[in-house]
Formats: sequence, C-alpha cells, structure tokens
Amino acid sequence: MPIARAARRTAARLGAVVLAGALLAACGSSTDGASGDGAGGEVTVTVDLFGSFGYEEAGLYAEYERLHPGVTIKQTDTEDEADYWKSLQTRLAGGGGLADVQGIEVGRIASVTQQQAERFEDLRKYGAEALEDRFAPAKWSAATGKGGEVLGLGTDVGPEALCYRRDLFEQAGLPTDRAELAKKWATWDGYLELGKRYKAKAPGRSAWIDSVGSLYSIMIGQEKERYYDASGKLIWEDNPALRTAWDHAVEAARGGLSAKLDQWSPQWNQAFAAGSFATIPCPAWMLGYIKGQAGEAGKGKWDVAALPGGAGNWGGSYLAVPRAAKHKKEAYELIEWLTAPAQQTRLFEKQGNFPSATGAIDEVAGAKDPFFSDAPIGKIFGDAAKAAPVQVLGVHDQNIAQQITNALSEVERKGTPPEEAWSNARKGVENTID
Repeated sequence: MPIARAARRTAARLGAVVLAGALLAACGSSTDGASGDGAGGEVTVTVDLFGSFGYEEAGLYAEYERLHPGVTIKQTDTEDEADYWKSLQTRLAGGGGLADVQGIEVGRIASVTQQQAERFEDLRKYGAEALEDRFAPAKWSAATGKGGEVLGLGTDVGPEALCYRRDLFEQAGLPTDRAELAKKWATWDGYLELGKRYKAKAPGRSAWIDSVGSLYSIMIGQEKERYYDASGKLIWEDNPALRTAWDHAVEAARGGLSAKLDQWSPQWNQAFAAGSFATIPCPAWMLGYIKGQAGEAGKGKWDVAALPGGAGNWGGSYLAVPRAAKHKKEAYELIEWLTAPAQQTRLFEKQGNFPSATGAIDEVAGAKDPFFSDAPIGKIFGDAAKAAPVQVLGVHDQNIAQQITNALSEVERKGTPPEEAWSNARKGVENTID
C-alpha cells in the first residue's frame, strides 16, 4: 500500500463474490524442530503487519487454527506503512521485539534482499524452493537474495483500475457506463479533461479526485523504471515518465480537481461515505478499503473501470520470517499456507486482494462484485495484472515516493510553486537516502 502501500489499510469484508476453489489445508515441511510456548506443544505464532492484509477479516486465521490444534495466531497491526517500517528497522537492528512473521511492502523488498538478507530466514531451509512455480516469476524473483536466498513469500499484487461514484457522475451530467468511461479517459489528459467537466457541475462540495498524491502514485505504477534503472542506478530526477506523472498531478492540483485529503487520514476515511470525491485510483486491494469506509449505504453507488494510460501495479506485499523469530518453523508453515492459491483465492473473495499465485489468478477471472455495481473485477484486474510491466525495484523506492508525494501536497495545499516543491523533493530524497 505502499503504498503503498503503499498500501492496504483497515478493510471490511468485500461481500458476496462467488468463486470456485476449495480451501486447502496444506502446510510446509521443515527441517527445524517444533517449538512450543507451553505444555502440550501449544504455540502462539505472532504476526506483525501494516494496514490490513485481510487474513483475520477473511477468516483465514480461524481456519488455520482449526486445522492446526494447539496453534494460536496473534496479529498486531500498524495503520501507516511508513511508521511500521521505521519501527521494524529499529527492532531488526536491536534483534528484539520481532514477530514470528513480518509483512514487507513491495517497495521495501529490495532493501531486504540487497541490504538486510542476514536478518531474515532463508526460507529454502524449510523447503520453499519447491514453491517457485506457484508464483508469477516477477513476484518470486523480487524476494530472492543475491545468493539465491528466498527471503519472503508473496501475498498479493496491486493491478490498477479506477473506482468512481456512479451517483455523483450522474448528478454532474457525466456518463456512468464503465466501458464508455474507459474510452473517454483512455489517456490521463482525457481523465483530467473529464475532471474539469465534473468540477463545473460537481454536486455539493465534491471534488474529482481524493488527492494529487494518489494520482501520481497510480501513474508511476504504470512504469517499468521509476526511481532506479535495472543496473541499480538512481534515475528519478531524469526519468521523463516520472516527470510526466508529476506534471499531471500538478495540473490537477492547480485546476482545483483535488479534495486535498491525506490518504489514510480520518478525514479521508470519512470522505468515502460523505461523497467528497468522485474518483479514486484503485489498485485491487483498495476495494476492501472502500467497502469498509463507505459501508452498506455505498453499495451500488461505486463502480470500477479500466485505468487511463494502460495497465500498472501499485502495491503488493510479502511475508517474511526474521532470524530472531521465536517460532521459525511454525511461522514458515503459516505463511506457506496463507500464500497458497486456495487461500489467495479466498482472500480475493472477501477482501479484494488480487492474487500473486498463478493458480488463483485463473480462479478469480469471472468474479463480479455487487457492491461495485456488479463490476467484472476479476477480468478488469486480471487483464491489468497480465499487462502490467515488471517493475524495477530499488532499495529506497518507498522513501523517494514519499518525498515526491509530500512535495505534491505542498503544491496542492499551500500553493507552493511546482519548481520550488520539486527542489524540496530533491532535498528530501538526498536527506533520506544518505
């Protein structure tokens, strides 16, 4: 969620999406001995995540505990991924306070593989090399260390679309059909032009988009190279694709198209139900979040259409086991089960997190979601996942992205001249990566 997300945040159940596939109860093998917390071999496996990965909401923890008597899963959660990562770095450096399972956002995975491999278990020790064919090649390789170490198992990916409020579009005199809209905003210029039309007749005080930071994030997610090139060289300042995303975000800010809301803030959360914005860039994991914030009253008001400018990816995560974990064997068995195709399918059913396991991608192809006006989410996100570029991941991806979105917020909220804000972003990046 990132982002990410980076990132997925607290999300409610997606609702009734009917998909094929039974829940598997397979576990991984291990060469380590079992470890117990008390008499009878009872074990509490601790899981520390950011936002919401949806396991608890989808009932997966309860199912795993039922299938594995004596195992209890205890999850802790940090709302903001940046706060989570900062805390994780402190604990990794000190070697204490770590959970058995730690979530890693895709924008951080290069830091793990290139700089911190010695702090995480090589999951080959538990047989993880046999799982490679389970995942898309890009998802698997991103968590592979320089010496071939397997340092995490992939959860979801973040194929992108655009979510929009059908009711607000209708009130503003805009078309509501998702196929027609996809044609009208086939390019980002078309998207911003439609936004200007919306602004002219916007109902209430609603804006076209939640924030220009989210516009930037979704656009840069369409690029193979963003902050680093394939050799590991920093290229963000001279990357024309990044500057294009910046310029479009600046245009939206100066055109008054944004609701100026900080993503993941209480005000942003409230805006989903209040109808404060008409569109939001929407990686698959955002569906569950929208449902959780909009509530039952939002059912049928929202829809999903293909993204302007082509396919992209925003977000996705991994589950890793720190070297300092108390229950390594049990942690591995849990993450192998959670990331198996059947469980990824079920998670998509309940939360909207799009699978990285290839078998699960086929299973969700026909999914529709009544909350989002029966949008064919399996096809929309499946097509996006197939067409999205394999992105070059760098050590400081997430940090650089944060500095750029901070600078865009200055333009959006304070009216800071774009070149001054760009200079501030440059200084922020220099301070962050030194």
